[in-house]
Amino acid sequence: MKRLLVLLVIFLLMVSGCSNTASTKSEKTSEGSKKLQIVTTFYPMYYFAKKVAGNSANVELLIPNGVEPHDWEPTAKDMAKIQDADVFIYNSQYFELWTEKVLKSINDTNLKVVEASNGIKLMDALESEDEEEHGHSEHSSSKDPHVWLSPVLAQQEVNNIAKALEQADPQNKDQFQKNAEALNGDLADLDHLYKETIDKAKRKEFVTQHAAFGYLAKQYGLTQIPIAGLSPDVEPTLGKLTELTELTKKKNIKVIYFEEMTSSKVAETLAKEIGAKTEVFNPLEGLTKEEQQQGLDYIGVMKKNLDALKLSLF
Repeated sequence: MKRLLVLLVIFLLMVSGCSNTASTKSEKTSEGSKKLQIVTTFYPMYYFAKKVAGNSANVELLIPNGVEPHDWEPTAKDMAKIQDADVFIYNSQYFELWTEKVLKSINDTNLKVVEASNGIKLMDALESEDEEEHGHSEHSSSKDPHVWLSPVLAQQEVNNIAKALEQADPQNKDQFQKNAEALNGDLADLDHLYKETIDKAKRKEFVTQHAAFGYLAKQYGLTQIPIAGLSPDVEPTLGKLTELTELTKKKNIKVIYFEEMTSSKVAETLAKEIGAKTEVFNPLEGLTKEEQQQGLDYIGVMKKNLDALKLSLF
């Protein structure tokens, strides 16, 4: 009888052990299921996608932080990354000018391609006098793609990204929606902060090195006076610089904004000419090394931009 009881206990332990093993294996299979692979072009697209995806996907940044994205071109390795991804997210055909060519050259049958600015009415591009005089520009008769700098339009980009991720991975739809709502809540708070601050401003004009802030200016009733056009590496002619010098003196401009990822030479020249100071105004085309070290993200940099803007408006 004792022997039978011992055998019964051993049998029950074995069954229990098998059950636990099967259960553990099932959990591992569930947790170890293939995550969505997302490739994004530059920092704002990466930030929005990362926030929406959460832990439900792997998100990769194609254009490294600290690299000026206007003139960046993908290598064969970058093209392979895009082809191997489940989802590819870019801002606009007017910003990542290489996307159409790349997408034509790869097999994108199983690739979900997302143009985040889709559905947003883009403004016509501002052309610098230098571009007009030479009669050509890669952005000529084009559109301004810098929509991510408006916290309101950024929410539309987030919605486009969330919708695409839901289609690519329906199992995590609820999670994507929840994450997108949380991010859009932060962007709505940022919009409120900008509006509340700028509504009290005494002045409504600011001078930038390149024409990246048109949507931000339009959103809050400001006027952007750019030194150059949409491309930050195009320097103004002497005539254009003379005209800007007279205009900024007349308007008593005290701050000229520049970007850390491009040369500040032109901004410094104009500032010296009119007795103004220079200040960083970040178009968020990539985080600088210092910003990364400080743990700043899109929201943090946009708040720093607002602080910088106050120097001109108050």
